[in-house]
Amino acid sequence: MNKLEKLAEYLTEWYPDHARDLPWRRDRSPYHVWLSEIMLQQTRVEAVKEYYKRFLKALPTVEDLAAVEEDYLLKLWEGLGYYNRAKNLKKAAVSIVEDRNGRFPDTYEGILSLAGVGEYTAGAIGSICFDLPTPAVDGNVLRVYTRVMEDASNIDKQSTKKKIREQLARLYSKGKCGILTQSLMEVGATVCLPNGMPKCEECPLKSLCGAREHDTWQQYPVRDEKKSRRLEDKTVFVLKCGDKVAVRKRAKKGLLSGMWEFPNVEGILIEQQAADVVSEWNTAPERMEMKLNYTHVFSHVEWRMTAYYLACRQMCKQFHWVTMEELELEMAMPSAFRPFLETLKKEG
Repeated sequence: MNKLEKLAEYLTEWYPDHARDLPWRRDRSPYHVWLSEIMLQQTRVEAVKEYYKRFLKALPTVEDLAAVEEDYLLKLWEGLGYYNRAKNLKKAAVSIVEDRNGRFPDTYEGILSLAGVGEYTAGAIGSICFDLPTPAVDGNVLRVYTRVMEDASNIDKQSTKKKIREQLARLYSKGKCGILTQSLMEVGATVCLPNGMPKCEECPLKSLCGAREHDTWQQYPVRDEKKSRRLEDKTVFVLKCGDKVAVRKRAKKGLLSGMWEFPNVEGILIEQQAADVVSEWNTAPERMEMKLNYTHVFSHVEWRMTAYYLACRQMCKQFHWVTMEELELEMAMPSAFRPFLETLKKEG
């Protein structure tokens, strides 16, 4: 038995007694597994748990997801970030309902054809739900593999991911495909950690791991050098008129598309410049109440924002003027603008 075959044996023996009790692991429903895998992309497990439960309570079937209004969908997703994930979920759900009579595809190719589903997600759903020999190769799996094998291939290259996927696919055996996929994920998430010292003494693969034997774990996995984030300056306007506040909907394409935001302009304006802009909007500004600075970091861009809170005497037609209750209950506002909303709630 070679090292990779031992890896599969050790992991599948270890997993049943060490797997975390997560809500999406309690059945093999493709809808549930699919939803969890999409939510977990770029998001911590602890953050996803409550979103997952709330989402399924509101949209318990793929038919419900297909029929949901986008505004409500984004409200359910509010705070999770990467909102195109939610839009692609709905797009894929519509395809499943209209093109497949509500039946989730049960082949790797069929799963991969769904909007927003890549090779990793298709591999996870295929193996966990349908016992297909389809590895799910994500950052956790790549880290475990490259450390055990002391493989210095660059994991940001598609050729490396393809090679590792093909190597792992040979280990999959009927009846254990889902367990192998989940055990690889689990050991990467809870033992072979990405930041800080891995828990090598707790690892089921410690007797196999080249990086542990040679104390080279910090060298793996090999990745491209990270590119610096693009910096953008913005001036945000929190405009109040009576018990209502001004919001507007972002464009249908681009970052945070289709979500609600406070009016804003590019660049950082000083107080007088900000007052002039608000006057041009015909809101009849009465007084400047507060100024607040906040920086929000996305994966590839960083917004440096200055917000001005102004009391106004009239509501111009170019914005939507809503109560705080309407904004909180009905409108999805991205995390980039939430600190300004939270301050508004505190100040009354």
